Amino acid sequence: MLAPSPHHRHPLSLEAVINFPDAIPLSNSQRTNARRRFYQIATHFETDRNSNNTTQYSPPRLVRLTYEHALSEQSRDYFLRTFFLAMALSIDGQQAEDDAENLRSAFFDFAEYLMDNFFLPLKGSTRKTPQPSPAYHSAIERVQVGGKFSGATDRVSALRGACLIRDRHRCVISRNFDLHEAAIRMRRDGDGALDDDETPILQGGDSVRGLEVAHILPHSLITTNLESELSSPKQAALSILNMFDSEVVHLIEGADIDRPRNAITLTHDLHSLFGDFQIFFQPLPDPHTYRIDSFYPRMLLRDPAFPVTRTLYLSEHRAIDPPSPRLLAVHCAIAHILHLSAAGEYIDKLLLDMDGQNIRADGSTELDRLVRLRLRGLDDSVHQHVSVRQP
Repeated sequence: MLAPSPHHRHPLSLEAVINFPDAIPLSNSQRTNARRRFYQIATHFETDRNSNNTTQYSPPRLVRLTYEHALSEQSRDYFLRTFFLAMALSIDGQQAEDDAENLRSAFFDFAEYLMDNFFLPLKGSTRKTPQPSPAYHSAIERVQVGGKFSGATDRVSALRGACLIRDRHRCVISRNFDLHEAAIRMRRDGDGALDDDETPILQGGDSVRGLEVAHILPHSLITTNLESELSSPKQAALSILNMFDSEVVHLIEGADIDRPRNAITLTHDLHSLFGDFQIFFQPLPDPHTYRIDSFYPRMLLRDPAFPVTRTLYLSEHRAIDPPSPRLLAVHCAIAHILHLSAAGEYIDKLLLDMDGQNIRADGSTELDRLVRLRLRGLDDSVHQHVSVRQP
């Protein structure tokens, strides 16, 4: 049974809180006091008998993990300021543990706001980066929409080409060579065709696979409406994103979402898992070197076997930006929050409910959340990906 939501206030009232502009760092004494009070409040609800099941989605755990996985002190300060504003508490005040229960409604509203405006739409809309259509199909589509070229489609097409060159036409995890490029070279040069390192493509039994461009942080974060404006939920999502790494949003604003620093080359299956936050990159001391691991069952991931260590390729003279360590770190943080709070599995079930595939007779379906999401239009951004399940 899914975790109940003990709240009644409308969560959109938190928008004014989450978007506040005050970025002044906390003093050491303020930070110490705020951190202590935050843990006091979060622990009160996390140890509640209804929230202590580690296999069931826990809103209090989601709140705590979001704070703990912020990537800088400045980001953690931003989170604490936001949290205490949402609780209607002074960040410089004192709060006895016995008073935490009075914050129950506000606390769970805050957790719901994080879920509805960030984690749910982010995970629901990021199964895969839409791949560029063939040129002839794109041309037909453009004529049918009045001859207007799609900037996003053209950018993603160029992004795929740039990433393939930078990543030497190989998946950055499995090292499989690109099937399409292999065919081009073998038609031209025969069975002895060489890869980008002047080594025979098929040497040592290396397999070839169809490769795709995968956004690190999803394109859906900055998708605009017909007036080229970000909707309120999208603006809220970007504000929450800054809680992980202050000002990281500037790396993906507008057309920057489709720059090579926000993309890697992957096989189809690994793209699906990476987009679903089932695969993550953890930095190692050597530059652009990562321990790549997965929350997916080990027995299902044997090519390659996880974890695996990879040093990412760099283009000659750094003409093409390498994948951003900051963006990979944010992706890793989100993956761990979704897994450790059980929010990822909860969202998967909710998306099935939204698609009408999983309405349960025992009444455990969260119809109030489904109705609320539909009224806000959030299901439009995730519906097209609901039926795309992991391999």
